[in-house]
Amino acid sequence: MAIPTLELQIQTLPDGPGVYQYYDKEGKILYVGKAKNLKKRVSSYFNKIHDTAKTNVLVKKIVTIKHIVVPTETDALLLENNLIKTLQPRYNVLLRDDKSYPWICIKKEPFSRIFSTRRLIKDGSEYFGPYTSFKTVSTILELIKELFPLRTCNYDLSGNNIENGKFKVCLEYHIGNCKGPCEGYESLEEYQKQVDAIREILKGNFKESMKDFKKLMIDLAQNLHFEEAQKIKEKIEILENYQSRSTIVNPKITNIDVFSIVSDESAAFVNFLQISHGSIIRSHTMEIKKKLDETDEELLELAIIELRERFQLLSKEIIVPFEVDLGEKIKVTVPQLGDKKQVLDLSIRNAKFYRIEQLKQLQIVDPDRHANRIMAQMQKDLRLPVEPRHIECFDNSNIQGTNPVAACVVFKDGKPSKKDYRHFNIKTVEGPNDFASMEEVVYRRYKRLLDENEPLPQLIIIDGGKGQLSSALKSIDELGLRGKITIIGIAKRLEELFYPGDSIPLYLDKKSETLKVIQQLRNEAHRFGITFHRDKRSKSALNSSIESIPGIGEKTMQALIQHFKSVKRLKLATEKEISDVIGVSKAKKITDFYKTN
Repeated sequence: MAIPTLELQIQTLPDGPGVYQYYDKEGKILYVGKAKNLKKRVSSYFNKIHDTAKTNVLVKKIVTIKHIVVPTETDALLLENNLIKTLQPRYNVLLRDDKSYPWICIKKEPFSRIFSTRRLIKDGSEYFGPYTSFKTVSTILELIKELFPLRTCNYDLSGNNIENGKFKVCLEYHIGNCKGPCEGYESLEEYQKQVDAIREILKGNFKESMKDFKKLMIDLAQNLHFEEAQKIKEKIEILENYQSRSTIVNPKITNIDVFSIVSDESAAFVNFLQISHGSIIRSHTMEIKKKLDETDEELLELAIIELRERFQLLSKEIIVPFEVDLGEKIKVTVPQLGDKKQVLDLSIRNAKFYRIEQLKQLQIVDPDRHANRIMAQMQKDLRLPVEPRHIECFDNSNIQGTNPVAACVVFKDGKPSKKDYRHFNIKTVEGPNDFASMEEVVYRRYKRLLDENEPLPQLIIIDGGKGQLSSALKSIDELGLRGKITIIGIAKRLEELFYPGDSIPLYLDKKSETLKVIQQLRNEAHRFGITFHRDKRSKSALNSSIESIPGIGEKTMQALIQHFKSVKRLKLATEKEISDVIGVSKAKKITDFYKTN
């Protein structure tokens, strides 16, 4: 498969946060970087001459751009750190050391200590983070210290040691920072309650603890300690904004491969994330062209075997969105919630973005192929005898029964054909009757197309439920077009499509491209109809307003309507502005009328 041009690769990058990787013509990694907006950041490399020679050389060598999409900027920062350490790209020098981000540890021991660390030790202790800012870590620890008097010593506070009086309370006890568990002044049960509250804070569940924070702040303020109260307030704000956990680095998940699949009519896209020692170190998406109606299960099994062989993966557990059969040696996990589900969601997200990117590239390079694919998809989804190359959608607009109008919008090859749009004034229907109006408009539209030998659409969409559809069908029958054109109705809930003679609606997948085209058609019909209705309403308001002015006839009225467009503008106009349009004497009559009324 030919590599798309750099311009095309950049054009189709997503606008969200993520990590980008540059590769040379031999497929060697050159550089890894993070971005708040992938498209903007990567584009900036190619639209200027850089200050440093090194960057200019790097840009000349880039042939392929890969990226991994992540939920937040913080995640992008952490993932960049992992990938630079794992891949050791030639042009990255900053993060090649083995420095890691800080974590907060709740030590597994009686009367747990809570402290920051850069090393994760597998001794059953709990680790929260990683944090990209040490300021956040120190703020959290300071606030914990102010709210919860915990011990800071590293004594072994086992029950025997405390009973035997091995330890004496230190200065921290005397100044009120610790309640003296070393001499048995505080029970393990009471101490653990505080640790549980801290655990909730670190997970981001502040509701209970926030009451304590605010109480402390109010107490300080009431005792006129305003500076200390302000400090607590600032710390609460920082805590509310901090991100407690990262999908990118998670010590609970080690040496696991994650696979997900997103598919359409012609192809499937399988994303793979490799997690080693709790960190994502690799992401890869492959495209599989469908030959027959293969299921997602079959395709994912094939892709997993292929990717494990290609990347020489030896992990004993894999995470997937549904059950697959890979033999007894590999543990297959289908997570429903929790940390593993988050990682799976990240993989699915990357597969979706890759698919969108490929479709965008196809749309730019080969728009006909893109249109053909959508047409084939719509034919299948809507169960049509032919591809809907020409679609027309009707919508009625009347507000409180005034000025009833209708709109017909036309799509050709899945795109709006604005020159073919038509407005209709309702002629034969008195008052607000949507059904009769729809019948009239559909009849007039297709009677005219037949009289003028114009091509008929393959699909007609009526904006409304069963009632509107059966009204339109009367006209179709009268013109002898039943069976020659497919006609369907869309209810207010957009996913419900009604077919003639079928009381049960067809439901489309909310994310399907067919539904997107129908949604676009309906939105266009609404917009086009409402604009026309609004214009007509303002003109009729202007008409009725001008008609009531004595001495002003129809010709004058038409001239004023054409010039001023609305009553408001006419009222605000000066006598000179009006006389320029209709003459001095009539202008005086109008200004006198508005002054007295």
